[in-house]
Amino acid sequence: MDEKIRANRTYKDSVFRMLFRSKAALLGLYNALNRTDYQDPELLTVTTLENAIYMNMKNDISFLLDVRLMLYEHQSTWNPNMPLRNLFYIARLLEKHVLEESLYSSSPIRIPAPHFVVFYNGAEEAPEDVTLKLSDAFETGPGHGKEEEPSLELKVRFLNINLGHNRELMERCRTLREYSEFVARIRRYANRGAAIEEAVERAVTECIEEGILADFLRSQRAEVIAMSIFEYNEEEELKKLRQAEFQIGKEEGIQEGIKKGRTEGKAEAVVLLLGLKGTVPEKLKAQILMQTDASLLESWLRAAAQSGTIEVFMEETGLKR
Repeated sequence: MDEKIRANRTYKDSVFRMLFRSKAALLGLYNALNRTDYQDPELLTVTTLENAIYMNMKNDISFLLDVRLMLYEHQSTWNPNMPLRNLFYIARLLEKHVLEESLYSSSPIRIPAPHFVVFYNGAEEAPEDVTLKLSDAFETGPGHGKEEEPSLELKVRFLNINLGHNRELMERCRTLREYSEFVARIRRYANRGAAIEEAVERAVTECIEEGILADFLRSQRAEVIAMSIFEYNEEEELKKLRQAEFQIGKEEGIQEGIKKGRTEGKAEAVVLLLGLKGTVPEKLKAQILMQTDASLLESWLRAAAQSGTIEVFMEETGLKR
């Protein structure tokens, strides 16, 4: 299995995933969650499936440590279907794990024990620490009461990592605590009326000055700013669309709105990231903002983050002035 952590950019990257790309940071999070004291990051084997998306689900990071298989997912929106989505993912992951084994062998095939954790930092109110169960979604009929134990179960631990929540966990994991503070500052400044671009810039600058994720933000500043703006815009768009869904109940219109909001957010993120490298020509800006292909915008966003100049970006993407 691949031991190198890769952010799932085919869907979208996030600041949370960028933070926990390294095995050392990931091991620190594991230790904080499980009250363990592992010291060697090389004991950890990353098993994240590349390009794994089921029902718009992305898995952020999965890894093996001893006999445990951990699946960590970051979410900024509440979703009661997390156990079902993880069921699809773990089935695929275990299939890969036993690929060279025979399911018809007379000996039992040993598999690692899976554990699922969702880290939530959305703006909506959510529980502090709760377990979501697949069985809660099972239909019941006459003569089949809820007391009947199902033959299949999957449990997901849901943790609210917004500022002020799960304080003991935050004290044990500095990176998670400082990430929570960073997100809280962005929301605070945006809620006070600042443009999201200004709110993110201010939060990044202040955190660097105050030693909050300082090394990470200093080295990844441009990409963090672009991704933070994209995440905030997507979160706000989903919030508006959920309100609309409640009012009018038109699923087709809601899905189209979500798609539009995401593509517009990506286009704006590309322009903003290029603006950090120099003056963006108006024709180039118009080309980017008019684009509606989400996958193409995703590739432009990667190119904008990796290119040293606007000229290099234009050469790599084939865009003209």
